[in-house]
Amino acid sequence: MLESPEDDASTTSAGAASAPPEHGPGPVTADDLDRAVQLAVAALRGVPATAWEAKAGPLEWDRWETVEHLSDDLFAYAAQLGPRVPPMSGEVPFVWASRRPGGPANAIHANHAAGPDGLLQVLEASGALLVAMVRMRPSSVRAHHGFGAADPEGFAAMGIVETLVHTHDLAEGLGVTWTPPADLCARVLARLFPDVPQDTDPWPTMLWATGRADLPGHERRTTWRWYGEPRA
Repeated sequence: MLESPEDDASTTSAGAASAPPEHGPGPVTADDLDRAVQLAVAALRGVPATAWEAKAGPLEWDRWETVEHLSDDLFAYAAQLGPRVPPMSGEVPFVWASRRPGGPANAIHANHAAGPDGLLQVLEASGALLVAMVRMRPSSVRAHHGFGAADPEGFAAMGIVETLVHTHDLAEGLGVTWTPPADLCARVLARLFPDVPQDTDPWPTMLWATGRADLPGHERRTTWRWYGEPRA
């Protein structure tokens, strides 16, 4: 689950009771998810080895932990779609555990001995699991998520938000330029955030939608959510 700068995994993302009507430009695909993960891995390869223990932007986690959390999200979304009859009342019951008080509770942890290259390999592999699951599962499949039972497209879109926004967190303070493609952001906003402005730049709008930035003319969000349920 994407972390809000203000909240931990148990309290993030209050929101409206129902989604506004659908709008937006076309479906989110497995190719979109693969594109997002590959762009993130490429951007993070430039992070100096000495920078991984510093905090990731507004989060309370360091950069290493944040990549583990992102990898865990992608893995968990793939796992939700995995059973022949996916769970509708909760998550597939892997054990999620923190390695330190206040750290992210993950099922996926990278071996520190493998260094940053190994960490990014874990991220890429976790992303590939979700890409493959989105490709193979029919659009009629539904699986539980706290923001609404989602189809494969919905889980792909969730994985993209996690990837783009947490890479933004990771890039803060590093001088790494991170501006994801506008078309990718627009498709994801249309799928998951039907309540956001339609006439603003998609990437700043995504950062605003997830409580990470201001958007001119709109009050900054301190609580937020997305809408995972498929719409007509």
